[in-house]
Amino acid sequence: MQHSSALSFRDFVDGLRASGDAVFIEREVDSHLEAAAIARLAGERRAPAPVFENVRGAAEGFRLMGVPAGMSSQGNGFSRIAAHFGLHEASGPYEIVEHLVAAMHATPKPPVTVETGPVKENIIRGDEVDLDVFGSPLLHAQDGGRYFGTYGMHIVATPDGKWTSWSISRLMVNDSTSLVGPAMPMQHLGMIHEQWKALGKRTPWAFVLGAPPAAIAAAGMPLPAEVNEDGYIGALTGEAVEVVRTEMHDLSVPANAEIVVEGWIDPERTAIEGPMGEYHGYQFAEGSPKPVFEVEVITHRDDPILPFCVAGMPPEENHTIWGTMISASALDLLRSADLPVSFAWCSYEAATCWIAVSIDLDELARSPWDEGDLVRKVADVLFTSHVGWLVPKVLLVGSDVDITDIDRLVWALATRYRPGTEYVFSDAPGIPLVPYLSAEDRKAGRGGKSIMSLLQPEQLATGRTAGIAAEFTTSFPAELQKSVLENWEDYGYPAARGSESSIP
Repeated sequence: MQHSSALSFRDFVDGLRASGDAVFIEREVDSHLEAAAIARLAGERRAPAPVFENVRGAAEGFRLMGVPAGMSSQGNGFSRIAAHFGLHEASGPYEIVEHLVAAMHATPKPPVTVETGPVKENIIRGDEVDLDVFGSPLLHAQDGGRYFGTYGMHIVATPDGKWTSWSISRLMVNDSTSLVGPAMPMQHLGMIHEQWKALGKRTPWAFVLGAPPAAIAAAGMPLPAEVNEDGYIGALTGEAVEVVRTEMHDLSVPANAEIVVEGWIDPERTAIEGPMGEYHGYQFAEGSPKPVFEVEVITHRDDPILPFCVAGMPPEENHTIWGTMISASALDLLRSADLPVSFAWCSYEAATCWIAVSIDLDELARSPWDEGDLVRKVADVLFTSHVGWLVPKVLLVGSDVDITDIDRLVWALATRYRPGTEYVFSDAPGIPLVPYLSAEDRKAGRGGKSIMSLLQPEQLATGRTAGIAAEFTTSFPAELQKSVLENWEDYGYPAARGSESSIP
């Protein structure tokens, strides 16, 4: 059986516990709102991830875990995210994203099929199938139902077997043997479902909870259609993920997953899903019809852990994991197009509604760009991609600003945006979940896209920045800075970290 924080969810949880970044709660906690309330507050306070060992509403021994990829109070705050990829706990945005981009260009390592694994420790079929044993949590008081899948991945394959997709999309409990959730046509899940539907057939389907952390992250990455995420996971971790065959279909699932449900996506049957507190931070009042996912087999580990995300105001898993994977995809696309881009970052605080793009000022010094030309080229790259479908707004920022530091990014937005330098792309396609879209936008699947330039005229023409940031590291002689830092505690202050910029 594979072991590492990237390839085993159980090892990931144990690692968090050992470092003090997970707390195991033994007192009884109700799956009806209480578990979600604790998890939500833990996320907002950057407290350790809660693992609920005694869940009212679940069968004995069945556990829940909240905030699996939340920001941490430890170190630089990114340790829980870094652990998803087996990276050092001190890894920050630059190290994480560059690791993801490098893996996109490494040789894929397809999964290795093994005879069995921990996920087969318990196999439940037919009349014994009962989704209620898991204690799926009610996440918000206004939600339309309990959510089984908020941190799990769908596995489906095309009818010809040439493309297998591992992807993220939520699932609400419909009844004890079925789930309901989105399968939008622009999602890979929806694309493959439509192929089966066109044949008049049900879509063979499996859903995995407690997947290897690197797998759940890769499943949320906007890779191009017809790219198998399972090979990318091997490139990302350096080791092929071990998989076992499902009980019903010619599909493979991670051998050490916590929970797998198997069945079908019905081609016609729908039910009302939601409402649900959403990744963009809003709770709306009504649900809508979505496809029904019929469950005929459940396999799970002993004492399984069901991880969940309490979506809403950032940052939460939709922003930390999904946003990080979007950042890597965007950076790779822009670099591959030979644009003067040094980094891309989907700011967690912006609820996956904008992505900041760092424009390399050294490159501009060598080859200046006209602002309009640069904007149009960025739009051609991003707004025709899955990344651009997901993220509606792009900020172009000079590389003298650390775009991963939200305070500096807001400063740049306030002081460098010139009214009239926002370029609107009303015909670009986009995800209909963006809250400011009109009913017409949602129906058309377009609208609400823009690129905002925060580039100074001098930067575009010469690569030079007009003015420098007035702060500790720039406004005082180096010797005085050194003296102040060395005497900081003597002044009566607690020990503090240095003030050096985090731009690499």
